Amino acid sequence: MAKKHSKKVEAKAPEANKATQLKEFFEESQVEIKKVVWPSRKETVTTSIAVLALVVVMSLFLGFVDLGLTKLVEYILS
Repeated sequence: MAKKHSKKVEAKAPEANKATQLKEFFEESQVEIKKVVWPSRKETVTTSIAVLALVVVMSLFLGFVDLGLTKLVEYILS
């Protein structure tokens, strides 16, 4: 017969373990934040304007498609 080997597992207080994990998380997060390359103000403004322009164009396009399909359905049903 094969014997099962069991490992001893140390019982730690869950609160202490969670507190240690939380502290480690914030320390690692701080290191990662220092690696971030933030965009310049000009890049941010330019990208924001591009996004807003695309939103306006897509809204107009979808509005016209919706209007056209509505008219088509009304024509078919009447």
